[in-house]
Amino acid sequence: MTSIYQQLLGTDFARLHPQIQRRFGFSSADGVACIGRGVMHEVWHGAPYTLPFLYVGTWRRIMFPEQGRAIPFTIENYAYVDRYGRETITWLRTFQTQRQRRFDAYMILDQERQCVVDYLGTHQHLAVDVDLTVDKRGGIRLRSGEQRFYEGIIGFRFPLFFSGIADVCEWYDEDQGRFRIEVCVSNRRWGPLFGYHGSFSAHWLSVQPGSVPANARPQREERRG
Repeated sequence: MTSIYQQLLGTDFARLHPQIQRRFGFSSADGVACIGRGVMHEVWHGAPYTLPFLYVGTWRRIMFPEQGRAIPFTIENYAYVDRYGRETITWLRTFQTQRQRRFDAYMILDQERQCVVDYLGTHQHLAVDVDLTVDKRGGIRLRSGEQRFYEGIIGFRFPLFFSGIADVCEWYDEDQGRFRIEVCVSNRRWGPLFGYHGSFSAHWLSVQPGSVPANARPQREERRG
């Protein structure tokens, strides 16, 4: 089975650095997980008036208000097939700030629209379209677009006025022998909201199909893309 990122990027996938290809190139059929451990050199948030956005985000592990430097960081990427038969990749980020925070997301490939959908939070309330490109370093860039909110029978396009656009870049630093990541979430009206940048090393675990840890899966899965 081809990874969701390779399916979407097509021939551009070969332009990625080999280490980035490995991190973004596995699927649930491969029986592996990628666990990254490192340090965020800086975790920051925007002006004080952005804090209400961030505190609300802690409710479902979407964003958080803490900031600091040299923050220990873990990222867990598991691949599994969800209850709707969709290939899913987890993005479980843990930050060891004064109060440990976790930022959860689950990505699938929407076959009909040919785009990655990123479900944010423990209950997948927010579905975000993600555009993928390859940068000049052989890194991958993920930029968020339209967002939709789902809860029960309720479903609507979430106004970007009340949310943020995420710009994520991940690449491999040959000199350091580590992965580097840079994230910025901003609002067109309110400016920068939240972000971080740092580096990490990756370790690979053997995971049998169907054996992804229960705490790595969302508490609720959303059928709508």
